[in-house]
Amino acid sequence: MTSILIKNGYLVTLDKNRMIIRDGAVAIENGEIVNVGKTVDVKRKYNGEIEIDATHKIVMPGFIDCHVHLAQALIRGVEDNRRLISWLNERIWPLQGVYDEEIGRTSAQLCCLEMIKSGTTCFAETLIQTRYGFDEIAKVVSEMGMRAALAKTIMEAAGYAAEEQAIAEGMRESREESTREAMVMIEKWHKAGNDRIRVWFGPRPPGACSPDLFREVSELSRKYGTGVNIHLAEVREDVAYLKERFDKTPMEFMNEVGLTGPNIMLIHAVWLTDKDIKLLAQTKTNICHCPSSNMKLASGFARVPEMLEAGVNVALGCDGGVSNDCYDMIREMKIAALIHKARLQSPTAVTAEQAIEIATINGAKALSWDDKIGSLEVGKRADIILIDAKKPHMVPYRNLPSNLVYSAVGSDVDTVIIDGKIVMEKRVIKTIDEVPVIEKALELSEKVDERAGITIRPRWKEF
Repeated sequence: MTSILIKNGYLVTLDKNRMIIRDGAVAIENGEIVNVGKTVDVKRKYNGEIEIDATHKIVMPGFIDCHVHLAQALIRGVEDNRRLISWLNERIWPLQGVYDEEIGRTSAQLCCLEMIKSGTTCFAETLIQTRYGFDEIAKVVSEMGMRAALAKTIMEAAGYAAEEQAIAEGMRESREESTREAMVMIEKWHKAGNDRIRVWFGPRPPGACSPDLFREVSELSRKYGTGVNIHLAEVREDVAYLKERFDKTPMEFMNEVGLTGPNIMLIHAVWLTDKDIKLLAQTKTNICHCPSSNMKLASGFARVPEMLEAGVNVALGCDGGVSNDCYDMIREMKIAALIHKARLQSPTAVTAEQAIEIATINGAKALSWDDKIGSLEVGKRADIILIDAKKPHMVPYRNLPSNLVYSAVGSDVDTVIIDGKIVMEKRVIKTIDEVPVIEKALELSEKVDERAGITIRPRWKEF
């Protein structure tokens, strides 16, 4: 593998001391970071077969998006101005329920293109339905050079909370079929691509899975040494259902069925009590915060400052192409840093530095990958991005974390390196031709609408 030397950059390392190094360099050999420091010092020891001049560029670990729906890139913009349950029942699931493998693959390619071009090097896909084609999606991740935890959907019923027939027919899978496929995909893809791909379990929330199935998933995750992610307490209806049916708070229920611990990531977690937050911290269970999605669907505000104060590991996620409408972690960082200031009327509720942590090293920890990625440190894999800071909206850069969170945008990302391979250079993707992907996505998006019998038009008149 080619050795790379990144020199003359502004390094935001996210190491244990949270060092920022001006005029810094990173040396990479065989996909691994072998030196980090001042350019003058690193160059005394290392030369790269490829040298990248990072003058006026922020050099940092790639973003880790811990909640992604790859399938939703292709249905971006289909429905606004609805709350979660009706939005899912009447629009999102009927559309996704007509997918086939070609559509699933194209949507995954489109989503990965967007993530790479805005600096995401690693992501967690939460719910891969059988109809999307798990094999094809894993191939997309492998071919495009990304790093991902891919979770196979697990379910046994069509319910969502108290609604027993919420999930569209095309999205339903049996317990036996979904768990069997998950195990097959683990055997085939777990730790494939030089450990860039890991396979997780993705049980649907209560209403689609019984306590017994949750316990089985917990046991399987321990058997295979992998992770579990699950939507939890995204809306008030979830909390009411768990209280009425099981007389438990969300975290009491998760603890009861064995879905707590360092290999568990709970998504959204908006409606948690103080007791729930304490239980999260005690069990070292991870949370993925999705502020844009929670705001767009009027779900509420997760108590992130309180979780961080309690010692909970909080990661960040963009969610889907219909609940967020973009997969840009820089935008998501800014929103995460701002909304809690307003909610608590405290300018220090979530700082710029904390926002960067939840988008990088905290995400690595949530995916049990923090020994390999999430910071610029010797011995870690080279998942690194370069952000062009010499732009009107970024200058002057006295305080790099502030610039990064409050000023930058995804299109400022110039170069992306994943596992020591240059995946994007000067905004040109190296692993795939993006033009045919975009053209195919436009073509297939019309096919999806037609198959589902749904017409999408603006509220304003269109001629």
